[in-house]
Amino acid sequence: MEKKVKVAVLVSGGGTNLQALIDYSLSGKLKSGEIVKVISSKEGAYALTRAENANIEGVTVSRKGKTQQEFEKGILLELANCGAEVIVLAGFMCILSKDFTDKYVDRIINVHPALIPSFCGEGYYGLKVHEAALSYGVKVTGATVHFVNEIADGGKIIMQKAVKVKDGDTPEVLQKRVMQEAEWKILPASLEMVCKKVLKGEI
Repeated sequence: MEKKVKVAVLVSGGGTNLQALIDYSLSGKLKSGEIVKVISSKEGAYALTRAENANIEGVTVSRKGKTQQEFEKGILLELANCGAEVIVLAGFMCILSKDFTDKYVDRIINVHPALIPSFCGEGYYGLKVHEAALSYGVKVTGATVHFVNEIADGGKIIMQKAVKVKDGDTPEVLQKRVMQEAEWKILPASLEMVCKKVLKGEI
């Protein structure tokens, strides 16, 4: 069997982006990587049910009542246990410290629901991104997959996809369209690309 890069997915909620990754993997398109673990920062996140349904190990490393250092130590332990080489942040609602990201340079990827450098950085997450795009009046938005460093949405861009804003869009409607037309397509494709580079020793 060909070697595959071990991938861990960090989540905090429903796991729709995780599902996109699972579906991509099940379709045979994730040739260079394999999702070996899902780590949730919240107890009972539906993303863990999605992992279970796909026979992927799911664990919770709760953020509650812990210092950043304690929280990250727990995640690092889980990553070491499964031998993860690449990490995907899929709706993971916690900023990681420089100490953490420096251990996985060019090995952590995240999807952001806008075209970076627009509507990104601290405070821009979830519906807030789409609210900002609509109130600014942009005609085109989209999603960006980027490498993660200690700056919120500050890492190098891997892939972007544009999505049209339509008259009458609400933040919820726009969020759904950006997910379906951009996030669920470029996140899995970017993961395959990064895993391929890891196998070739390019990163």
